[in-house]
Amino acid sequence: MKHNKKRNTSFLYEILVRELTYSIVSKEQSRQNTVLEIIKKYFGPECVLGKELSLCRTLHETTDVSKDDAEKILAEIKRVYFGLAQPDIFTQQTELINTINRDLGKRTFSNFVPNFKSLATISQIFDDKVPIKSKVLLESKIIEKMSSEEEVDPVLKPIDNLVFKKFTEKFNDKYSDSLLENQKELLNRYIVSFSDNGISLKMFLNDEIPTLTESVTKSMNMQEIKEDTIMSKKASQVISLLEAFKEKDIDREMISQILKIQELVSELEA
Repeated sequence: MKHNKKRNTSFLYEILVRELTYSIVSKEQSRQNTVLEIIKKYFGPECVLGKELSLCRTLHETTDVSKDDAEKILAEIKRVYFGLAQPDIFTQQTELINTINRDLGKRTFSNFVPNFKSLATISQIFDDKVPIKSKVLLESKIIEKMSSEEEVDPVLKPIDNLVFKKFTEKFNDKYSDSLLENQKELLNRYIVSFSDNGISLKMFLNDEIPTLTESVTKSMNMQEIKEDTIMSKKASQVISLLEAFKEKDIDREMISQILKIQELVSELEA
């Protein structure tokens, strides 16, 4: 069953947070104010979507508890959730979706949300359209995650600005002739991600992944690819891979794969 992300309150909140980040980085004060107003209006502690978000975040963020405790937490959250006015949730989601479309644009819904898969899993356990068997399996997955140890990323030492600048310059000097412009941009953003908490990289991928997807999709209409079953199949696999990136955390493997796809797209467009 396909998950409707626009009816996922956590997803709506996450894309707004990312939109806020983009507007701050790009110094778009007006857009920044608009996003803040939307978040305050729909996700305040007394708003029904704010209450729903709080419950979902508890499930998403809870780790390293016993299985019994995880089951109790899940049961209590479900009890509280279904005590909320469900028609109000739907109505507020509809208003929020319309507000985003009107004030920020449809592109906002394409903002890159690395933890989308986990958010989708949580959302579906509250969806009465999801089959009982599927719900049970999803709940088991959530309980397993809650009762496992939290994966802690190693603490990275802050990078001295001068060291960072020299490293970037050396990188550009070394690869300026062998890499495509978008490949250099991707790697530069990846380097920067260690000093800005990944904001710049996420912003870049938010635009780059849809661009690559569109290019590969268009290539499937090329005569030589249409006539080549293997190439057509490979192109479909690349599109699926790009779509899957929207649900994955950014890591070196993803960066490596995107670099290869950028090279592929360049060859297709040559």
